[in-house]
Amino acid sequence: MPTKTRVLVLKGRQQVPSELLSALELIGVEVLLRSPGEVLTSDPGRLGATDVLLAPAELAPRSVRAVQHRLQDEGRTPSIVAFAADELHALDRHVRAGADYLAPPFHPELVRARLRDCHEHSGFGHAMEDVTAHAELLSYERELEIGREIQRGFLPEQLSIPEGWDIDVRFRPARTVAGDFYDVFELVNNRRLALVVADVCDKGVGAALFMALIRSLLRHTAEQSGLQSLIAAELLGTDAVRQQQNRAIPVVGATPLLNAVTGTNNYLIRNHISQGYFATMFFGVLDPATGNLVYINGGHNPPVLVSGGEPVLLEPTGPAVGVIPDSVFTLGYTRISPGESLFIYTDGVTEARSESGAFFGEEQLYGLLRRRPESGRELVGRLDEALRDFVGAAEQSDDITMMAVHWSAATS
Repeated sequence: MPTKTRVLVLKGRQQVPSELLSALELIGVEVLLRSPGEVLTSDPGRLGATDVLLAPAELAPRSVRAVQHRLQDEGRTPSIVAFAADELHALDRHVRAGADYLAPPFHPELVRARLRDCHEHSGFGHAMEDVTAHAELLSYERELEIGREIQRGFLPEQLSIPEGWDIDVRFRPARTVAGDFYDVFELVNNRRLALVVADVCDKGVGAALFMALIRSLLRHTAEQSGLQSLIAAELLGTDAVRQQQNRAIPVVGATPLLNAVTGTNNYLIRNHISQGYFATMFFGVLDPATGNLVYINGGHNPPVLVSGGEPVLLEPTGPAVGVIPDSVFTLGYTRISPGESLFIYTDGVTEARSESGAFFGEEQLYGLLRRRPESGRELVGRLDEALRDFVGAAEQSDDITMMAVHWSAATS
């Protein structure tokens, strides 16, 4: 038995047998003698780590367990050994509660062997607990890795980029899986381009599950409505379409946009409002031939039209999705001219913190967006570098998503 084994002996109504105390002294263990009340009311750090807890059989097992739990705060969970000088039947309830026992005669070598066995058994039990906990951790990490792989499948592998346009994205989850998402996909026979950046409230696995649901609802509804919108536009005839185009409103694109956002909002309200998740989002439909953009900003950070001067903000046109039943979402309209960019981002950008706790903030962001970009890649790279320099070694606190849509030249 290790000579530095530490034993705490609990005092009860009866005196601790002198033969037991003598045996403990002879085998060279360090002995503390305390009442349960003294242990439970002691200040942290006063007792020190204990290897074995010796408890008289007269004490209730729940009282002994309470002392054991208090000793865990000292850095080690001691083995419990109940003892009795007489009335050995009282040991039974402690044994049934999982404790070991000592009974007379308290011969030093017998006490040494019993404490050694208890100590080794306890160490083996702790080792098995560590192995089990480690295995559970590995399993959890594997599940998260599977979740990340599934989430990657919901993000576009390649961006649909029309001729003359440049689109680039930065996506950095704060955890293994994210609540942010983005999407770029074609609508109505490749005549329109859908641009989506959204942020599901909260982070982690729950937010990632809702990300997958919302992304699927938006894309499916938009694609189905886009086909219907194209058929309706063709039935209207060229005069009606030309009239809409003269108003700088891309008639083919507005319908799938409205249907996708309102349909997703109503579905979430009907089926998932009790979960408490919602999403802010920017969903735009771009006409690459003209640069016209129709959009809905559902409570999202205003995207910025970057032209080399004062940034133009695309303010919200409705609430966050999944919050208010039968929400009214209105359409916003703008135009991206050749040489200009649209910068879309989530609040992980402006709410990024430095090592001192300061926020990156909107003013710093807008300052970086006053310079005319050369390309979408250059714009996102410029912001990403500034953000990394600002954050430094501080831990990333939220998901970060940035998208830049740049018209480098008029399409032929």
